[in-house]
Amino acid sequence: MSANIKKLFISKKVVTETKIFDGGVLVDENGVIEKIVNRNEALRIVKDSGKSVEVIDGGELALMAGVVDSHVHVNEPGRTAWEGFRTATNAAAAGGITTIVDMPLNSIPPTTTLENLKVKASSANGNVYVDVGFWGGVIVGNQDSLQDLVDAGVVGFKCFLCPSGVDEFPNVGVEDLKQAFQALEGTGSVLAFHAELEDDTPCMAKKKAQDPEDYKTYLESRPPKMELDAISLINNFVKTTDVRVHIVHVSSANVVPLLVEARQARLAASHPAWRGGVTAETCHHYLSLSAEEIPKGHSVYKCAPPIREKDNKEKLWAYLLKDDLDMVVSDHSPCTPELKCKNNLEAWGGISSVQFGLSLFWTQAHARGLDLKAISKYLSSGPAHLCGLESQKGALKPGLDADIILFDPNETFVVSSNIIRHKNKLTPYIGKELRGVVKKTYLRGQLIYSDNNIAAEPKGRLLLKNLKI
Repeated sequence: MSANIKKLFISKKVVTETKIFDGGVLVDENGVIEKIVNRNEALRIVKDSGKSVEVIDGGELALMAGVVDSHVHVNEPGRTAWEGFRTATNAAAAGGITTIVDMPLNSIPPTTTLENLKVKASSANGNVYVDVGFWGGVIVGNQDSLQDLVDAGVVGFKCFLCPSGVDEFPNVGVEDLKQAFQALEGTGSVLAFHAELEDDTPCMAKKKAQDPEDYKTYLESRPPKMELDAISLINNFVKTTDVRVHIVHVSSANVVPLLVEARQARLAASHPAWRGGVTAETCHHYLSLSAEEIPKGHSVYKCAPPIREKDNKEKLWAYLLKDDLDMVVSDHSPCTPELKCKNNLEAWGGISSVQFGLSLFWTQAHARGLDLKAISKYLSSGPAHLCGLESQKGALKPGLDADIILFDPNETFVVSSNIIRHKNKLTPYIGKELRGVVKKTYLRGQLIYSDNNIAAEPKGRLLLKNLKI
């Protein structure tokens, strides 16, 4: 059927944040949701419209908003041996993700100036199967570049409080943060933190004397205190600024009460931003894996902050379900195979999982008795709100893009290297059985993935404003 006619998506399981019902989603000629309807209304539309509306019947499959993954490292340009826009967005589409937001590193150049953003956008243009937004970066001395990046449409900014692992993206200190907060005040933007703060103890030197292939050696080199110290520093700024702050990849459950306290203070002061402008994410690996199960010499499990013990994992789940954490993302951070050596202290820290995030989350959520609404809440709506995309993405609502997936919540599959679509077939999930299979993915009402087949040509857009590339 033609792309410029209305479409009616119907299913016995239409899933929103608040309910699951038998009905449909009517999409206009431009790929925008026109209305959400119950089954009787859907039947009337079919009867009254004849062939002027294309009907897509999902049957028993769950019909849901596409996932928004706000934490993805695409690495293009500069480190395209690690990942690229075509491969990352191909994997995303297969995983039911309709929007990714690219982190400002590990590409070369990093997204720390307007010119660097143009270079990255030029690489992405015409090569994305899903829609792509961009984070800007805060590094030492680039405070005068932030307003230009805001004007160009970056969703926010990320900084590191400890070394990032790449020389071109240095971490910031207190004085740098003062300048960044001053530059962002009044912009409505958000400053996101890799929240680990190193102290002066000779921790790493001590660990090098232990077995570096033992995961426990790496885990002890990045204790929860690093996250706690970082959050304490950030909270000091929260008290003196109205700029939104966000904590990426929360690993230690111990930091969550500090974030809740900061959020409640902002809300008590009637801060107008979503969640008081104090938000936090955790990741699929922290909710799916635990330190006790990580085998010796398998650095595919290495990330920073590290995967911690099972008890910590269960506490993260408890905080998420209390809404003390706001969303779950992949932090897809791939690399080439040689960088994942057996030495956990020297190997690259990053986990590749963008294709499997939805199934990873659902495997765990279903086992805990949750229903499909949790997916829409934590994987779609939450990240969309963080990135200022809630009026365009992340939900089945009139006026939003018709980014839709058809999902079988009961089918299972085993992760194997031959089904991986990201560039380097490295992931800690190989051999693991996951629950939930994406059958079809639609972007603005257009089919981009169907039963293991990606669209012939990329149909994604770059979510930027007034940027000439």
